Amino acid sequence: MLNLLPNTFTQPNIDSKPDHWLLPPLVDLCARLREPGRQQHGTLKSEGSAARANGFLHVVTPPDTDPVLENGPLLKGLRERAKQDGGIYLHVLGALTAGLQGERPANVAGLKQGGCIAVTNAGYAFANDMVMLRTLEYAATFNLKVFFYPNEPSLSIGGVAHEGYIASFHGLQGIPWLAETVALSTQLLMVEETGISAHFSQLTCRSSVELMRWAKDKGLPVTCDVAMHQLHLTDDSLEGYNAQAYVLPPLRSNTDQKALIKGLQDGTIDAICSHHEPLNDTAKQAPFAEATPGISNFDTFMALACKLVYDQVLTVEQLVEKVCLAPARIAGIEQQYQQIGGAVLVDPNLQWQVTAETMLSKGKNTPFLNQTLQGKVVETYFD
Repeated sequence: MLNLLPNTFTQPNIDSKPDHWLLPPLVDLCARLREPGRQQHGTLKSEGSAARANGFLHVVTPPDTDPVLENGPLLKGLRERAKQDGGIYLHVLGALTAGLQGERPANVAGLKQGGCIAVTNAGYAFANDMVMLRTLEYAATFNLKVFFYPNEPSLSIGGVAHEGYIASFHGLQGIPWLAETVALSTQLLMVEETGISAHFSQLTCRSSVELMRWAKDKGLPVTCDVAMHQLHLTDDSLEGYNAQAYVLPPLRSNTDQKALIKGLQDGTIDAICSHHEPLNDTAKQAPFAEATPGISNFDTFMALACKLVYDQVLTVEQLVEKVCLAPARIAGIEQQYQQIGGAVLVDPNLQWQVTAETMLSKGKNTPFLNQTLQGKVVETYFD
């Protein structure tokens, strides 16, 4: 069994195009595997197998399933099935409020006993700020981290695209960047008040990066991530009502994308997640505003990661930090991560076409469909 440490990696000469990279297993901080309740889009077997083949051995999943993940014994069974059926280690975020309704705390004690790594209200709103404050204080008594997905519903409700020229031109209801930063501002102040450790997932805009930079300079116990597709796509991808690029939070402007990349480079953004959301064929066939948001990301993740290296956005060492080591620390699974070990062999030069046949995920919903990408996991050494 290979157990690789950061200092075993050497930075490749970009011009020489090294034949292969040997990386530690990838850790994904946000992926929806569609079980329980939405097996028409994916299963623990289909999505676990796709994750494993594409280098992910450890996957964190939110609790917004059907039923909601708020029962300790349910978490244990889900983890066991993910390992047995999909061959991955599933790490579950428990529901912060009962039913994710935002009105009263969930059974956090039972969730911790059931092995959740953190709690979250996913993308759902709290009834009011007092409920948020009390539930955070409650989670703090159990020493549980809280994951936030910043969104102020009163500003984003009904929106399907970034509020800007593209949305206006296509007659689509926009989601302003304020929907994210207003929520993020409140949540950061709550973290400061309660002292709870918090992770902010899938930031999309420049102001959010600036707020996170302020929070870290202030010494708040916070980390954050960005979805891989936000580093490569902007709302320009929505041209022609391309529902394959419909995702929430939405693809933002070129200015926002540049800020995300800078935040990634200077360490403000700690990690890159997949935000994998597989969907069946019919989910994207409705008119844009009526289609289901989401992108299937396991299969394209490594190619897009390789592009970050070849575009000199990140070095290989920095990439390993963002997709392997930092996510393991954030998820609180470092000890397990080291004990299990494993390795991923990547051919950064392999060109391949994204088709329904080459994608292993049950969901073929990707804006990269029929495009030729470079870079792929060619072997995994797990267990």
